[in-house]
Amino acid sequence: MSFTDYFTRRTEFDIFPLEEADLLAAAALHRQRFASPWSDGEIHALLVQETVFGFVARQTNGSFRPAFGGFVLSRAVAGEAEILTIGVEPRYARSGLGWRLMQAAMREALVKGSDALFLEVDETNQAAIGLYRKLGFNKVGERRAYYQDKAGQRTAALVMRLDLR
Repeated sequence: MSFTDYFTRRTEFDIFPLEEADLLAAAALHRQRFASPWSDGEIHALLVQETVFGFVARQTNGSFRPAFGGFVLSRAVAGEAEILTIGVEPRYARSGLGWRLMQAAMREALVKGSDALFLEVDETNQAAIGLYRKLGFNKVGERRAYYQDKAGQRTAALVMRLDLR
């Protein structure tokens, strides 16, 4: 590999279980991506629950400071699972990380005995809605005026479901 190749090669990521060491980066990403972000303490309070699991995308192809690409946090209870939150660093948007994080959450939900996976998504988040539809999710409900952006505008949350079995 040449010197210039090192700086121009594509960043590669693998998916790992979300750990306490990831909480600060996860909270920073959540602040960047959501109008009502969760703190690292709030994410930690969820992660320590028996029913909650998560995954993180971490750079694997050598760097002095490996990149944090994104994370997903989920819960599985009584045969159903839900995506609590998911976020991908904007610079890695449309790189497949969201797909890979969702796939990891879907597999783990199956392992935990879930028959269905639910999520809520802001009706204005067309990129996320497109991803979820490609994964097989269907709209099953709507919560009007559920989300509020930084300007105070309210939007609906679409409730989506994927049958896992």
